Amino acid sequence: MKKRMYVYILKCSDGSYYTGVTNNIERRLQEHNSSSHDSYVSARLPFELFYYEEFNSPSIAIEREKQIKGWSRAKKEALKIRDFDKLKILSKRRNTKRRHAEQSRAKRGIVEA
Repeated sequence: MKKRMYVYILKCSDGSYYTGVTNNIERRLQEHNSSSHDSYVSARLPFELFYYEEFNSPSIAIEREKQIKGWSRAKKEALKIRDFDKLKILSKRRNTKRRHAEQSRAKRGIVEA
Protein backbone atom coordinates (compact mmCIF):
# COMPACT_ATOMS: atom_id res chain seq x y z
CA MET A 1 0.00 0.00 0.00
CA LYS A 2 1.33 3.39 -0.99
CA LYS A 3 1.60 6.18 1.52
CA ARG A 4 -0.61 9.18 1.01
CA MET A 5 1.16 12.49 0.75
CA TYR A 6 -0.27 15.98 0.92
CA VAL A 7 0.91 19.27 -0.47
CA TYR A 8 -0.70 22.13 1.38
CA ILE A 9 -0.80 25.90 1.44
CA LEU A 10 -1.45 27.82 4.65
CA LYS A 11 -2.51 31.44 4.76
CA CYS A 12 -0.82 33.03 7.76
CA SER A 13 -2.16 35.87 9.92
CA ASP A 14 0.10 38.37 8.12
CA GLY A 15 -1.42 37.35 4.77
CA SER A 16 1.63 35.40 3.61
CA TYR A 17 1.42 31.87 2.22
CA TYR A 18 3.37 28.85 3.41
CA THR A 19 3.60 25.73 1.23
CA GLY A 20 4.59 22.36 2.65
CA VAL A 21 4.39 18.60 2.16
CA THR A 22 3.47 15.91 4.69
CA ASN A 23 2.18 12.37 5.01
CA ASN A 24 -0.25 13.33 7.80
CA ILE A 25 -1.96 16.65 7.28
CA GLU A 26 -3.85 16.72 10.60
CA ARG A 27 -0.68 16.07 12.60
CA ARG A 28 1.28 18.63 10.58
CA LEU A 29 -1.34 21.33 11.12
CA GLN A 30 -1.22 20.62 14.87
CA GLU A 31 2.57 20.95 14.76
CA HIS A 32 2.31 24.29 12.96
CA ASN A 33 -0.20 25.45 15.56
CA SER A 34 2.04 24.43 18.45
CA SER A 35 4.02 27.18 20.10
CA SER A 36 6.71 24.58 20.88
CA HIS A 37 7.73 24.53 17.20
CA ASP A 38 9.75 27.61 16.29
CA SER A 39 8.93 28.04 12.63
CA TYR A 40 7.79 30.45 9.95
CA VAL A 41 4.15 29.55 10.59
CA SER A 42 4.28 29.54 14.40
CA ALA A 43 5.52 33.15 14.26
CA ARG A 44 2.46 34.06 12.15
CA LEU A 45 -0.42 32.43 14.02
CA PRO A 46 -3.25 31.98 13.51
CA PHE A 47 -3.30 30.42 10.06
CA GLU A 48 -5.91 28.82 7.86
CA LEU A 49 -5.60 25.81 5.61
CA PHE A 50 -5.84 27.59 2.27
CA TYR A 51 -5.48 24.62 -0.11
CA TYR A 52 -4.27 21.03 -0.28
CA GLU A 53 -3.77 18.20 -2.77
CA GLU A 54 -3.38 14.47 -2.12
CA PHE A 55 -0.82 12.22 -3.82
CA ASN A 56 0.06 8.53 -3.80
CA SER A 57 3.73 9.16 -4.52
CA PRO A 58 6.13 11.03 -2.22
CA SER A 59 8.36 12.05 -5.11
CA ILE A 60 5.46 13.53 -7.08
CA ALA A 61 4.22 15.37 -3.99
CA ILE A 62 7.67 16.85 -3.38
CA GLU A 63 7.92 17.96 -7.02
CA ARG A 64 4.50 19.60 -6.77
CA GLU A 65 5.49 21.37 -3.55
CA LYS A 66 8.59 22.78 -5.28
CA GLN A 67 6.49 23.89 -8.24
CA ILE A 68 3.92 25.69 -6.08
CA LYS A 69 6.61 27.33 -3.94
CA GLY A 70 7.91 29.00 -7.10
CA TRP A 71 4.51 30.41 -7.99
CA SER A 72 3.28 33.93 -7.49
CA ARG A 73 0.57 34.80 -5.01
CA ALA A 74 -1.88 35.26 -7.90
CA LYS A 75 -1.21 31.73 -9.18
CA LYS A 76 -1.76 30.23 -5.72
CA GLU A 77 -5.05 32.09 -5.43
CA ALA A 78 -6.13 30.89 -8.89
CA LEU A 79 -5.23 27.32 -7.86
CA LYS A 80 -7.43 27.56 -4.77
CA ILE A 81 -10.50 28.49 -6.80
CA ARG A 82 -9.51 26.06 -9.56
CA ASP A 83 -9.38 28.81 -12.17
CA PHE A 84 -7.20 26.89 -14.62
CA ASP A 85 -7.70 29.46 -17.39
CA LYS A 86 -6.22 32.13 -15.12
CA LEU A 87 -3.35 29.79 -14.19
CA LYS A 88 -2.50 29.42 -17.89
CA ILE A 89 -2.61 33.18 -18.43
CA LEU A 90 -0.41 33.83 -15.40
CA SER A 91 2.06 31.16 -16.55
CA LYS A 92 2.29 32.69 -20.02
CA ARG A 93 2.79 36.14 -18.54
CA ARG A 94 5.64 34.91 -16.35
CA ASN A 95 7.29 33.06 -19.22
CA THR A 96 7.04 36.20 -21.37
CA LYS A 97 8.70 38.29 -18.62
CA ARG A 98 11.44 35.66 -18.25
CA ARG A 99 12.07 35.60 -22.00
CA HIS A 100 12.29 39.41 -22.13
CA ALA A 101 14.75 39.45 -19.23
CA GLU A 102 16.92 36.81 -20.92
CA GLN A 103 16.89 38.78 -24.19
CA SER A 104 17.82 41.97 -22.35
CA ARG A 105 20.76 40.25 -20.62
CA ALA A 106 21.89 38.78 -23.94
CA LYS A 107 21.86 42.23 -25.56
CA ARG A 108 24.07 43.54 -22.77
CA GLY A 109 26.45 40.60 -23.15
CA ILE A 110 25.58 38.95 -19.84
CA VAL A 111 26.01 35.20 -19.99
CA GLU A 112 24.47 32.90 -17.37
CA ALA A 113 26.34 29.80 -16.26
